Amino acid sequence: MKNGNRALRFVILLGLVSLFSDMTYEAARSINGPFLEILGANAFTVGLVAGLGELLGYGLRLLSGWIADRTRKYWLIVFVGYALNLFSVPLLALAGYWQIAVILMILERVGKAIRTPSRDALLSFATQQTGRGWGYGLHEAMDQIGATLGPLLVSAALFYRQEHYAFAYTLLIIPAIIAIAILIVSRYLYPFPEKLEVKKLTLETGSLRNTYWIYLGAVVLVAAGYADFPLIAFHFKAKSMMADSYIPLMYALAMATDALSALVFGRWFDRRGIGVLIPAIVLSLLFAPFVFLGGIGFAIAGMVLWGIGMGVQESVMKAQIAMLVPPERRGAAFGTFHAAYGLFWFGGSALMGYLYNVSLPVLVSFSVLTQLLSVLLLIRLVRNTTK
Repeated sequence: MKNGNRALRFVILLGLVSLFSDMTYEAARSINGPFLEILGANAFTVGLVAGLGELLGYGLRLLSGWIADRTRKYWLIVFVGYALNLFSVPLLALAGYWQIAVILMILERVGKAIRTPSRDALLSFATQQTGRGWGYGLHEAMDQIGATLGPLLVSAALFYRQEHYAFAYTLLIIPAIIAIAILIVSRYLYPFPEKLEVKKLTLETGSLRNTYWIYLGAVVLVAAGYADFPLIAFHFKAKSMMADSYIPLMYALAMATDALSALVFGRWFDRRGIGVLIPAIVLSLLFAPFVFLGGIGFAIAGMVLWGIGMGVQESVMKAQIAMLVPPERRGAAFGTFHAAYGLFWFGGSALMGYLYNVSLPVLVSFSVLTQLLSVLLLIRLVRNTTK
């Protein structure tokens, strides 16, 4: 079998793992905000929990990525991470207090932190053959199919069981088991996926170092200004904008948009390079005024824009890292990338949770302005790389 076909099949297998994984934890994330509200948490707590979960979920990737590069035990780390990531979710059915629910939600993020750098490194070995943008875009699209189906599943469960959250969380054990099963098959078929990548002899480390840090600066500004969905869902619930069973549908809409935008912008990235991030961010930053200041119609449009931004962040942003860093350092590179992203996501989420109780226009202004600053850095980066 040609190496390109093997690479594509490996991307698809990892995509299937992500599809069923996202069915599990993204379904939970689509209802975590209202669930915490029912258990007695306030908006600041929801924002803080979301931010803390992302801080640990991204910050620990620095350590996980470093360990992966030192040990080369990519598969072992991936298995440990997925097990914790997925099986923390059904246990939420047993959480009778918001403090217990918070612990489980954070454990889910920690599991994702453990496995993501190694998973991204494994994926990077195959995307050289498929095209970086297309490979990551295809993986993200499959990922978001799961992220669309999961919220639809729990929405139906809440509708038919009269907003019985424990039942909805219990159902999510099914896709979790399927994801682990496909992961086992992937490990059996591709024990050494690094062999899929053709080694290159030239690498301009000096110029890439400066480019990497400018790029990372742009990324973290996007993270700081991007409201996490639990806060958005809390807003929908607190303002009585829709029934509880409809809130996951808003998330499903965003995830479907995420999948499509990952494919479109991933292919565009392979043709045009990093500059495609500029129009993507300019478009997606409008989600905040639409979601937090508008009525139901604007909220729907805002979730579409939010999904566009998420699709680009999970595909093009990762593809660029694979372009900048040699294979033997990608675990640490992805770990550093995610750690910085998570740190700023935490700070931004906590601040926006606080601003929610102070002034929605101020919250929106903070979100929009930080992302505009990111665009300015990206313009500088594009100019430097085209000279």
